[in-house]
Amino acid sequence: MSAWKQHTVIPGFRLSLGYTLFYVGLIILLPIAALVGETLSMSASQLWTVITDEQVLASFRLSFGTALFAASMNVVFGTLVAWVLVRYSFPAKRIFDALIDLPFALPTAVAGIALVAIYGPRGLLGEGLLAVGIKVAYTPVGVTLALIFVGFPFVVRTVQPILQAFECEIEEVSASLGASRMQTVSKVIIPQLFPALLTGFSLALARGIGEYGSVIFIAGNLPYVSEITPLLVVSRLERFDYTGATAIACSMLAFSLVILMVINGLQGRLMRRYHSHSGGVV
Repeated sequence: MSAWKQHTVIPGFRLSLGYTLFYVGLIILLPIAALVGETLSMSASQLWTVITDEQVLASFRLSFGTALFAASMNVVFGTLVAWVLVRYSFPAKRIFDALIDLPFALPTAVAGIALVAIYGPRGLLGEGLLAVGIKVAYTPVGVTLALIFVGFPFVVRTVQPILQAFECEIEEVSASLGASRMQTVSKVIIPQLFPALLTGFSLALARGIGEYGSVIFIAGNLPYVSEITPLLVVSRLERFDYTGATAIACSMLAFSLVILMVINGLQGRLMRRYHSHSGGVV
């Protein structure tokens, strides 16, 4: 049997494979190839000059830094929310569960306007926070809040099915062997959830790095302070600097691919280790 072809009861391998390759190539690879091709039209010195500009570097630090922090926060609190939804029953649970998906359906620009209405200088909470010296809107803090909002459902919906399939008897066995609650969580539950946590983290991170609509309203877009990289790309396009815009976008794409490849590699390594310890039985 071929290493890349498996016979199944349902025929259509060649057709489905051809459709998959065509669709992925048309929807994903072709735009990326166009982006890379436009960037390669620049010389190495021109590319280096564009991506090492202080304003561009500041936007990189803001976009990747806030995305990493927001994804990390979502892993912690998203896991807690998923645990509550799976393990406990409470009034209006279905409504609360449905609200988790709201950032998926809500237009990102609407989310940004809503965040400004809450955390802006005259917002519901922003005015009070500003009175005690805490400024949220038009700062990196506001950018982080927007990224937490749009990335939160990814973690919850990734971890939730794993928790639903998790056998409670394992926790009872751990307790019967004398393990404390913290030991059960750290030694039994977290290792089982870790691959799902990595997946949710990578999805939230990828969404945060490229997020635009929900951020521009609350960020204030101040150069060197709260200007995200996607906005910098848009501003270059508005000035008809297509080469500079594609250079920045391609650099961001390269950084994102490296981060996601590292996360996926770590996830695959953990899965192989889990299968080897469990004897290949899932």
